[in-house]
Amino acid sequence: MRFLRQLLAATAMLTFTAASQAAGPGYTTLQTPVRTEAGKKVEVVEFFMYTCPHCHVLDPQMAEWVKKQGDKIVFKRVHFAQNATDPLAHAYITLEAMGQQEQVHSRIFNAIHVQRDRIYRSDDQMKEFLVKNGIDKAKYEQFFNSFAVQTKLKRIPSIVASYKVESAPTIVVDGRYVTSPSIAGAPGTSEVAAGQATLAVLDTLVAKAAAEKK
Repeated sequence: MRFLRQLLAATAMLTFTAASQAAGPGYTTLQTPVRTEAGKKVEVVEFFMYTCPHCHVLDPQMAEWVKKQGDKIVFKRVHFAQNATDPLAHAYITLEAMGQQEQVHSRIFNAIHVQRDRIYRSDDQMKEFLVKNGIDKAKYEQFFNSFAVQTKLKRIPSIVASYKVESAPTIVVDGRYVTSPSIAGAPGTSEVAAGQATLAVLDTLVAKAAAEKK
Protein backbone atom coordinates (compact mmCIF):
# COMPACT_ATOMS: atom_id res chain seq x y z
CA MET A 1 0.00 0.00 0.00
CA ARG A 2 1.27 3.46 -0.88
CA PHE A 3 0.19 6.24 1.46
CA LEU A 4 -0.61 9.65 0.00
CA ARG A 5 1.37 9.10 -3.19
CA GLN A 6 2.59 12.63 -3.71
CA LEU A 7 4.09 14.59 -0.86
CA LEU A 8 1.89 17.60 -1.52
CA ALA A 9 -1.27 15.63 -2.23
CA ALA A 10 -2.17 15.26 1.44
CA THR A 11 -5.34 17.29 0.94
CA ALA A 12 -7.18 14.14 -0.05
CA MET A 13 -8.67 12.79 3.18
CA LEU A 14 -9.29 9.06 2.87
CA THR A 15 -11.98 7.08 4.64
CA PHE A 16 -11.38 4.35 7.17
CA THR A 17 -11.60 0.74 6.17
CA ALA A 18 -14.03 -1.84 7.46
CA ALA A 19 -11.50 -2.56 10.21
CA SER A 20 -13.05 0.33 12.18
CA GLN A 21 -16.64 0.99 13.03
CA ALA A 22 -18.72 3.94 14.15
CA ALA A 23 -18.75 4.11 17.94
CA GLY A 24 -19.86 7.57 18.99
CA PRO A 25 -19.94 11.24 18.00
CA GLY A 26 -16.67 12.15 16.35
CA TYR A 27 -14.79 8.88 16.59
CA THR A 28 -14.60 5.26 15.50
CA THR A 29 -13.33 2.17 17.31
CA LEU A 30 -10.81 -0.32 15.98
CA GLN A 31 -12.22 -3.82 15.86
CA THR A 32 -8.77 -5.14 16.77
CA PRO A 33 -7.15 -2.85 19.38
CA VAL A 34 -3.42 -2.25 19.29
CA ARG A 35 -1.55 -3.10 22.47
CA THR A 36 -0.18 -0.08 24.34
CA GLU A 37 2.66 0.23 26.82
CA ALA A 38 1.54 3.35 28.67
CA GLY A 39 0.61 1.64 31.93
CA LYS A 40 -2.04 3.56 33.85
CA LYS A 41 -1.62 6.55 31.55
CA VAL A 42 -3.52 6.88 28.29
CA GLU A 43 -1.54 6.55 25.07
CA VAL A 44 -2.33 9.10 22.35
CA VAL A 45 -0.73 8.56 18.93
CA GLU A 46 -0.90 11.18 16.19
CA PHE A 47 -0.26 10.06 12.62
CA PHE A 48 0.91 13.02 10.56
CA MET A 49 2.96 14.28 7.62
CA TYR A 50 4.97 17.49 7.49
CA THR A 51 3.71 18.14 3.96
CA CYS A 52 0.06 17.74 4.99
CA PRO A 53 -1.67 21.16 5.21
CA HIS A 54 -4.31 19.75 7.56
CA CYS A 55 -1.56 18.59 9.93
CA HIS A 56 0.00 22.05 9.78
CA VAL A 57 -3.24 23.69 10.88
CA LEU A 58 -3.90 21.15 13.63
CA ASP A 59 -0.35 21.10 15.04
CA PRO A 60 -0.45 24.21 17.29
CA GLN A 61 -3.85 23.17 18.60
CA MET A 62 -2.54 19.69 19.39
CA ALA A 63 0.55 21.13 21.07
CA GLU A 64 -1.59 23.17 23.48
CA TRP A 65 -3.89 20.22 24.11
CA VAL A 66 -0.97 17.92 24.96
CA LYS A 67 0.38 20.49 27.45
CA LYS A 68 -3.00 20.69 29.17
CA GLN A 69 -3.21 16.90 29.46
CA GLY A 70 0.06 16.87 31.40
CA ASP A 71 1.04 13.50 32.84
CA LYS A 72 -2.37 11.93 32.16
CA ILE A 73 -1.25 10.83 28.72
CA VAL A 74 1.74 9.45 26.84
CA PHE A 75 1.86 11.32 23.55
CA LYS A 76 3.58 9.95 20.44
CA ARG A 77 3.74 10.87 16.77
CA VAL A 78 4.20 8.65 13.73
CA HIS A 79 5.19 10.29 10.44
CA PHE A 80 3.81 8.59 7.34
CA ALA A 81 6.67 7.32 5.16
CA GLN A 82 6.37 7.45 1.37
CA ASN A 83 9.07 4.81 1.05
CA ALA A 84 12.05 3.32 2.88
CA THR A 85 14.12 6.47 2.26
CA ASP A 86 11.53 9.18 2.91
CA PRO A 87 13.59 12.25 4.01
CA LEU A 88 10.93 13.70 6.30
CA ALA A 89 10.03 10.45 8.06
CA HIS A 90 13.72 9.59 8.41
CA ALA A 91 14.49 13.05 9.81
CA TYR A 92 11.63 12.88 12.33
CA ILE A 93 12.69 9.47 13.64
CA THR A 94 16.29 10.67 13.90
CA LEU A 95 15.29 13.79 15.85
CA GLU A 96 13.03 11.67 18.05
CA ALA A 97 15.94 9.33 18.83
CA MET A 98 18.05 12.37 19.72
CA GLY A 99 15.29 13.74 21.95
CA GLN A 100 15.23 16.96 19.92
CA GLN A 101 12.12 16.63 17.78
CA GLU A 102 10.26 19.38 19.65
CA GLN A 103 13.12 21.82 19.11
CA VAL A 104 12.44 22.03 15.38
CA HIS A 105 9.00 20.46 14.91
CA SER A 106 7.05 23.68 14.33
CA ARG A 107 9.94 25.15 12.30
CA ILE A 108 9.72 22.31 9.81
CA PHE A 109 6.00 22.94 9.33
CA ASN A 110 6.64 26.65 8.95
CA ALA A 111 9.42 26.12 6.40
CA ILE A 112 7.22 23.94 4.20
CA HIS A 113 3.84 25.67 4.49
CA VAL A 114 4.74 29.31 5.15
CA GLN A 115 8.19 29.77 3.62
CA ARG A 116 7.41 27.27 0.82
CA ASP A 117 10.86 25.78 1.23
CA ARG A 118 11.12 22.30 -0.34
CA ILE A 119 13.44 20.94 2.33
CA TYR A 120 11.92 17.48 1.85
CA ARG A 121 13.48 16.82 -1.56
CA SER A 122 16.54 15.06 -0.17
CA ASP A 123 18.21 13.94 3.05
CA ASP A 124 20.99 16.50 2.51
CA GLN A 125 18.56 19.41 2.15
CA MET A 126 16.75 18.30 5.28
CA LYS A 127 20.00 17.99 7.19
CA GLU A 128 21.16 21.42 6.05
CA PHE A 129 17.91 22.95 7.29
CA LEU A 130 18.17 21.21 10.66
CA VAL A 131 21.79 22.25 11.19
CA LYS A 132 20.83 25.86 10.45
CA ASN A 133 18.20 25.51 13.15
CA GLY A 134 20.52 24.35 15.90
CA ILE A 135 20.83 20.59 15.43
CA ASP A 136 24.35 19.25 15.84
CA LYS A 137 25.47 17.89 12.46
CA ALA A 138 27.79 15.13 13.70
CA LYS A 139 25.29 13.86 16.27
CA TYR A 140 22.49 13.96 13.73
CA GLU A 141 24.49 11.94 11.20
CA GLN A 142 25.38 9.39 13.88
CA PHE A 143 21.75 8.81 14.83
CA PHE A 144 20.52 9.07 11.22
CA ASN A 145 22.68 6.11 10.20
CA SER A 146 22.13 4.08 13.38
CA PHE A 147 20.61 0.62 13.29
CA ALA A 148 17.81 1.64 15.66
CA VAL A 149 16.68 4.54 13.47
CA GLN A 150 16.97 2.55 10.25
CA THR A 151 14.93 -0.26 11.79
CA LYS A 152 12.20 2.07 13.04
CA LEU A 153 11.94 3.73 9.63
CA LYS A 154 11.39 0.34 8.00
CA ARG A 155 8.70 -0.50 10.58
CA ILE A 156 6.53 2.53 9.84
CA PRO A 157 4.32 0.78 7.22
CA SER A 158 3.56 -2.07 9.62
CA ILE A 159 2.81 0.36 12.46
CA VAL A 160 0.41 2.34 10.27
CA ALA A 161 -1.22 -0.87 9.08
CA SER A 162 -1.71 -2.16 12.63
CA TYR A 163 -3.68 1.00 13.51
CA LYS A 164 -5.61 0.80 10.19
CA VAL A 165 -4.82 4.47 9.54
CA GLU A 166 -5.16 5.73 5.98
CA SER A 167 -5.05 9.52 6.25
CA ALA A 168 -3.30 12.36 8.01
CA PRO A 169 -3.89 13.74 10.54
CA THR A 170 -5.40 10.87 12.51
CA ILE A 171 -5.22 10.42 16.28
CA VAL A 172 -5.63 7.10 18.08
CA VAL A 173 -6.39 6.96 21.81
CA ASP A 174 -5.46 3.93 23.91
CA GLY A 175 -4.91 1.83 20.78
CA ARG A 176 -8.67 1.71 20.19
CA TYR A 177 -10.43 5.01 19.66
CA VAL A 178 -9.80 6.84 16.39
CA THR A 179 -10.59 10.46 15.56
CA SER A 180 -9.50 13.20 13.18
CA PRO A 181 -10.70 16.60 11.93
CA SER A 182 -12.44 14.84 9.03
CA ILE A 183 -14.38 12.66 11.48
CA ALA A 184 -15.02 15.13 14.30
CA GLY A 185 -15.59 18.28 12.27
CA ALA A 186 -19.02 19.19 10.94
CA PRO A 187 -19.38 19.25 7.13
CA GLY A 188 -18.33 22.59 5.70
CA THR A 189 -16.66 23.78 8.88
CA SER A 190 -13.30 25.56 8.87
CA GLU A 191 -10.03 23.70 9.48
CA VAL A 192 -9.56 25.49 12.80
CA ALA A 193 -13.09 24.65 13.94
CA ALA A 194 -12.61 21.02 12.87
CA GLY A 195 -9.42 20.95 14.95
CA GLN A 196 -11.26 22.32 17.98
CA ALA A 197 -13.95 19.69 17.55
CA THR A 198 -11.25 17.03 17.38
CA LEU A 199 -9.72 18.20 20.65
CA ALA A 200 -13.11 18.11 22.33
CA VAL A 201 -13.53 14.51 21.19
CA LEU A 202 -10.02 13.72 22.43
CA ASP A 203 -10.94 15.07 25.88
CA THR A 204 -13.86 12.66 25.96
CA LEU A 205 -11.81 9.72 24.71
CA VAL A 206 -8.95 10.26 27.16
CA ALA A 207 -11.42 10.44 30.05
CA LYS A 208 -13.18 7.31 28.76
CA ALA A 209 -9.93 5.36 28.40
CA ALA A 210 -8.68 6.48 31.81
CA ALA A 211 -11.91 5.33 33.45
CA GLU A 212 -11.65 1.95 31.74
CA LYS A 213 -8.16 1.47 33.18
CA LYS A 214 -9.42 1.75 36.77
